[in-house]
Amino acid sequence: MSETDVIENLPELIATRDWDALRGILGQLADQDIARATPDLAPQDRERLFAHLLSPERASNVFSYLSTEQQTEVLDALEDEDKARLIGELHYDDAAALLDELPDEHTELLMEMLPVEDQQVLQALLTYPEDSAGRLMNPEFITVRPDWSVGQALDHVREQHDVGENVNMVFVTSAQGQVLGTLRLRDLLLARPSTKVHDIGHGDVISIGTDEDQEEAARVIRHYDLEVLPVVDDQGVMRGIITLDDILDVVEEETTEDFQKMGSVGVVGLSLKEASASLLYRKRIGWLVILVVVNIFSGMAIALFEAAIETVVALVFFLPLVIASGGNAGAQSSTLMVRALATGDVQTRDWLKLWGKELLVSAALGATMGLAVWGAGIWLGGVDVGLAVAISMVLVVVMASMFGMVLPFALNRFGLDPASASAPLITSVADVFGILIYFSVATAVLL
Repeated sequence: MSETDVIENLPELIATRDWDALRGILGQLADQDIARATPDLAPQDRERLFAHLLSPERASNVFSYLSTEQQTEVLDALEDEDKARLIGELHYDDAAALLDELPDEHTELLMEMLPVEDQQVLQALLTYPEDSAGRLMNPEFITVRPDWSVGQALDHVREQHDVGENVNMVFVTSAQGQVLGTLRLRDLLLARPSTKVHDIGHGDVISIGTDEDQEEAARVIRHYDLEVLPVVDDQGVMRGIITLDDILDVVEEETTEDFQKMGSVGVVGLSLKEASASLLYRKRIGWLVILVVVNIFSGMAIALFEAAIETVVALVFFLPLVIASGGNAGAQSSTLMVRALATGDVQTRDWLKLWGKELLVSAALGATMGLAVWGAGIWLGGVDVGLAVAISMVLVVVMASMFGMVLPFALNRFGLDPASASAPLITSVADVFGILIYFSVATAVLL
């Protein structure tokens, strides 16, 4: 039976009650694949899977790949003893992330089931600000002293191999815990046992503060091409590590949030499949109502030029074309700027340089699009209509592009998320000003 068949037929396999055979089949599957099949299981089958069919360590690994909602469903199916064992086997950062997402009453009950030492570590992690490096870090890591010999360091690594989440990187710290350098396990293995750690360690350690944002941690890891990022407090004492797999989760979460905001949707926080209809309604209705109000001004703007419309009916034909072109250009500009700010490709101080570049680009785009509609304007309404439409196209595209570029910078400058400069918002605002520009030009040229 292939892996796909096992995953798709796991409920039926459990129903056979051939536990020994099933354990053998599960032993050939990756943890991630078992996690993918878990949501399709009935509650009693989830209990059998995590409490009896998988070893405690394997069960915690599979559990860590589930979404928060799925993890809650698994915990609800388990006895208290099995819950405590499952949470106790998780890395501290994974356990803290789970407890952070659960309702307070669930968190308190689970904490009481854990050993006092685990409770203290998890409570310390949960005191760090939300979305901070401290909240994300794993406080388990391996350190050695600079005056140790390589032989002593290797003995220590062997003794502590089950403590650190990543033993490929060992940190050199002072007696007070300040991080002094790093050592790859390869460096230790290739050095002579009598060599001192300080002779082979690497200085100039890249680290991040416990209170800094998780997105900054992702930027640092990406910029310096790190596998592990040490997290330090205000005194430089090492408090934990952030690994590459942690950052991949952060990047995925932040990118999803940015896409949702740019679509004028509130942050859902769940997968689309798991989100309820009522939650999706609440996340979407607010922006839609705001955009309705904004678009009311579009109707009011059109009403201001009723006389011009009655005089030259052909103007109505080109109105959707010009307005939509402006909205599209503004959305393009906004998307480019939001993404560039999110990746760190540009900074707020770069706005003036980019403003000049965007003005040049938008003018070229507007002129090209103006030429494209100029002939159609002449054909349907005459030379004057063609001229009015072409000029309006240039001005509207430039206006919308500049607004789409500047708004993300303005939001970033005032400490707001640039992703809030959503495409629907840009389009709606561009519509209002585009209508005013279009009919103002048409009135000047034709009347």
